[in-house]
Amino acid sequence: MGFANASTSFTRFRILDPVTDELIRQVPERLRKHAFVDIDELPEMQSVGWVSFEDFLDAEWNEAPPQKGNYLVFSLRVDKRKIPAGVIRKHVALALRQEKEELRARNKTFISRERKKEIKEQVLLRLRQRFLPVPGEFNVIWLLEKNEVWFASTQSGMIDLFMEEFLQTFDLRLDQLTPYTLAVTMLDEDALLRLDRLETTQFASADA
Repeated sequence: MGFANASTSFTRFRILDPVTDELIRQVPERLRKHAFVDIDELPEMQSVGWVSFEDFLDAEWNEAPPQKGNYLVFSLRVDKRKIPAGVIRKHVALALRQEKEELRARNKTFISRERKKEIKEQVLLRLRQRFLPVPGEFNVIWLLEKNEVWFASTQSGMIDLFMEEFLQTFDLRLDQLTPYTLAVTMLDEDALLRLDRLETTQFASADA
């Protein structure tokens, strides 16, 4: 899901650090430096990087630049290999069985812990070559006039990953705009004190 869909869920952030004109001019270069790298032919379990808003296959922004007037738009692409635990367990068991048979042929039976770990790593490496990573795309809209960033996800793990990638790419810290943080920017000191003294309301019956 993304901002081009009829409906979407997203998280809002404010940028805590100053955003200079020089930094804005550097955005295309910084995006390419931290662009997504395809891992279809590589053994890595995950790849994270920036791609074009218009085309998640375009990590060079050949189709369109990221700046659209007072907005910067791009996407975070996250590809993950998902190997079912049952598949791993099966192939590790088969590899250990083969190892035992080879040891018996040499009148040996013991498999050390280090060797078992090595066998599992070899199995995982072979399986990674057989399972293609599942691609994921999460749109980003950067509102330059407000110093706000909108991210098309509400998953806590994805939010943490996005904030880390944004910091590494632009050297800018993000603060998630929760209802409370929004209230802090809108209310005076007396109103904030009253807000801090509020207690949660229990809508369910105590007898339920």
